[in-house]
Amino acid sequence: MRLGKVHLSSSQIIILGFFLVIMAGALLLMLPISTVQPGGATFMEALFTSTSATCVTGLVVQDTATYWTPFGQFVIMLLIQIGGMGVVTVVALITMVSGRKIGLMQRSTMQDAISAPQVGGIVRMTGFIVKVTLCIELIGAALMATVFCPEFGLLKGLWYGLFHSVSAFCNAGFDLMGVKAQYSSLTSYVAQPIINFVIMSLIVIGGIGFFTWNDIKTHGWRLRRYRAQSKVILAMTSALILLPAIYFFFFEFENAPLAERIWSSFFQSVTPRTAGFNTVDLTAMSETGQLLTVILMLIGGSPSSTAGGMKTTTVGVLLLAAYSVFRQKDYTHTFGRRISDSAIRNAATIFLMYIALFLLGGMIISRVDDIPILTALYETSSAIGTVGLTLGVTPTLGLVSRIILVLLMYFGRVGGLTLMFAAFTRSPNRGNYPEEKITVG
Repeated sequence: MRLGKVHLSSSQIIILGFFLVIMAGALLLMLPISTVQPGGATFMEALFTSTSATCVTGLVVQDTATYWTPFGQFVIMLLIQIGGMGVVTVVALITMVSGRKIGLMQRSTMQDAISAPQVGGIVRMTGFIVKVTLCIELIGAALMATVFCPEFGLLKGLWYGLFHSVSAFCNAGFDLMGVKAQYSSLTSYVAQPIINFVIMSLIVIGGIGFFTWNDIKTHGWRLRRYRAQSKVILAMTSALILLPAIYFFFFEFENAPLAERIWSSFFQSVTPRTAGFNTVDLTAMSETGQLLTVILMLIGGSPSSTAGGMKTTTVGVLLLAAYSVFRQKDYTHTFGRRISDSAIRNAATIFLMYIALFLLGGMIISRVDDIPILTALYETSSAIGTVGLTLGVTPTLGLVSRIILVLLMYFGRVGGLTLMFAAFTRSPNRGNYPEEKITVG
């Protein structure tokens, strides 16, 4: 695609699009009309919040409900919506509504933006994404309004329902419950069935990916007809919800009443991938529970979804590859399909990049701000996984640490491979070198 005389690849367009949206959001949040206190937000506060919203993370340096005005909150919700659906998807929607034709290059960019397997049908798929997003968000808003309206009044209850529905479906984790207690998230609804069920459902629906939902829409309960990717996503998602929930139920919330214990266990299992809401005091959890949460945040959601993280398919492919090595198989397969070597290489690269940046960022923050290493790693996993959970130290971090978190949030939302493909051009294959065996393990 041309930008003036500059030729931009699809990866570069995606990166530039997110950057421009973040900067535009930061400028809007700096306006005096955006903050309760006169004078407006500082550039760093606005940039951090705009990045967190656009990258659907949820980490904040100021309480969303008490620091930002309704205009500022609306800007944040709009950034969450754009970030969740994807900048390229939103631009394509505007183009479609205006009646303009979408060329082949634009379709290729849309394919890369939503991780589509092919260019064919990409415009129809974009329409499906928009319709599903808006319908599910409105349903979620209506259900939560039944709880918020009696508590906050009609207009405020409707607004709270819409804001939290968009935030949950887009896996953002922003909330407006600071009116009860600053940075309290959903702790006052720890055993409220409607809020717990709707928020968890929205997180899972948004996090499993639109192509999985397209399989569900097309094939219903005929699971054998699903693509292998959808089967891996559903299997990994189920395991990553049930197994941690069992641990939380027996070892973290054993002193809570039964109903609260069940809701808390499932909610704490769902929200790290990658929503950022919390209904319990995260600082009261054991270090083992906090470390498990860090792992869940790093894994994140699934491809072509509103979630971030290294993705369930990345971890699934690596586990399958390891299993094939244990069985001394020459290839990796699942559900009757062979997994390509390129997919395994990409998965290993993504895993290495996430782990390296997560550890490096945590070490620097721990040293610069003199906080425990587990607390620092909690922050960096939350940022790079675009989650938004925190042990309460985000507002107290210094400038260097905030810049690190901003970069990690951006990396986590745009994607490691997208950044690498944008930075490096593909070099031509000049033939193979002689093979030599290197012993590993």
